[in-house]
Amino acid sequence: MSVFENAYGQYEGRLTPEWSRFLVIPRYNLREVFRSKLFTALFCLCFIYPLVAAILIYLHHNANAIALLRINVRELLPINASFFQYFVELQGWLAFFLTVLAGPPLVSRDLANNALPLYLYRPFSRAEYVLGKLSVIVVLLSLITWVPGLLLFALQAYLEGAGWLWSNLWMSGAIFIGSITWIVLLALLALAVSAWVKWRVVASGTLLGMFLIPSVFGAIVNNLFLTRMGHLISLGDLIKNIWRGLFGHFVREADRYRTDSIRGRGFVDVVLLEPPLWACWLMIALVCAACLWLLARKIRAYEVVK
Repeated sequence: MSVFENAYGQYEGRLTPEWSRFLVIPRYNLREVFRSKLFTALFCLCFIYPLVAAILIYLHHNANAIALLRINVRELLPINASFFQYFVELQGWLAFFLTVLAGPPLVSRDLANNALPLYLYRPFSRAEYVLGKLSVIVVLLSLITWVPGLLLFALQAYLEGAGWLWSNLWMSGAIFIGSITWIVLLALLALAVSAWVKWRVVASGTLLGMFLIPSVFGAIVNNLFLTRMGHLISLGDLIKNIWRGLFGHFVREADRYRTDSIRGRGFVDVVLLEPPLWACWLMIALVCAACLWLLARKIRAYEVVK
């Protein structure tokens, strides 16, 4: 058979900086995500409320529009901490549904096709692989949560003046910290589920179950023991308390009533206390740490020897 000599030369092009090599992963994964018409439609719908909120902020400072509509917009919906807290909560739950659609195939597809060695034999570490996959969800969810939230805050500050800005600057931090905490939690949960559950439908159901089932058990604990400590096992209640704390609306006393349901004690006053904020933050941190441990166990380079 013929043998031809091949002269191989070293690559002389520009090298990608080491710190940004993980960005190759989201570049291609984002294309795959937006191939889903359902995801694209839901992603577009997520911008409806930010647009409505921007219009409301504008109406607060447009005398002609207020006179034309014949309503007192300032009394109807004041632009304060409650306004931005509601924005973070609504957009946060929309972000959850986006994660259910986009998260499950991110890692499972690579594991099912034995593609991890193809990633990790390149100048990629396991941490960079996870960071690249994580950034897919972080970028998508940031675009519908804290990015429009800070733009709305900037619009209100521009129209209201520097005095309002300096007295309410803390709200911009609450918008960012509240949103990014939720985003990181969702991203880590999605990647952990994706790494351990190969089937997309089952993985999506698992994500939903991780929020619904603990909430049900938490409600049962609260009703049986006349407490609110059951919220510590409910991710939804944990993040709600964190959001309320960031915006200054967290109150530990959830309810107070008089009952005779406790045997041998007659009528007693029962005070239901929410878990302290530090406990909510601790539980969120523990869940994130557990997700990282699960990812470390599953995402490994391996070699098949025959």
